[in-house]
Amino acid sequence: MLGSPRKLAIKMKVILCVCLLLLSIPSLAGAQRGKQPTSLTKAQTREAERLLSALGYWTGTVDGLFDSGTRAALIAFQKWEGLPVTGRLTLDELEAIRASDMPTAREPGYPHVEVDVDRQVLLLINEAGRVTVLPVSTGSGKSFIDEGQKSIAYTPRGRFIVYDKTMGWEEGSARSMYYSNYISGGVAIHGSPNVPFFPASHGCIRIPMFAARDMSKLLTLGTIVLVYDKVSFVSARAWVDNPKLKPTSGE
Repeated sequence: MLGSPRKLAIKMKVILCVCLLLLSIPSLAGAQRGKQPTSLTKAQTREAERLLSALGYWTGTVDGLFDSGTRAALIAFQKWEGLPVTGRLTLDELEAIRASDMPTAREPGYPHVEVDVDRQVLLLINEAGRVTVLPVSTGSGKSFIDEGQKSIAYTPRGRFIVYDKTMGWEEGSARSMYYSNYISGGVAIHGSPNVPFFPASHGCIRIPMFAARDMSKLLTLGTIVLVYDKVSFVSARAWVDNPKLKPTSGE
């Protein structure tokens, strides 16, 4: 028996609700797909590269290919602008790049390097005031064991000079250091295959591998390097005004 008209009406309502739910599933799935970032065309990727390069981010070749240089430039852009650091180029990121301004040095007016520990970026400033920006990874702040001794992974803040350099890979245990430029004791700006979005080094300033060799050529002996965070900054203008005040070593 089908039952009373009231029970039959309830059953029909349940069946109708189930049918409507089944019909809505493809629409919901489509809506979810619509929220995913869409792939950019080669022309859009080239535009992003061109704009990032014009702003001062080290992109490598502007060719419309999302390679390691493009990704590093995008990461540096995201870090500088305080955006979520994803390393993914989307339409939203392209719009943000279009609307952004060129990064500026903390202390302009002379050629030097700045390492902004808070933003985790390196700025190379030339004689004309042009700024070139790379993402970095500095000291993690964690303890580690080095040659049997416990140390803290800390990147020193202050004003330094490049006082020693090595070409290619380091000899010995520090095999992950590529084209090292020493600024203080064993702390160097160097290329590394591992440059995460966050501080992760033993104290050195890691930069992407693709830029390490060219960066080493630019960081000649005596280059001034300023390393700072939001609570510490030391000017090097006195060294610029009187080069005799510059140190000759990083000890």
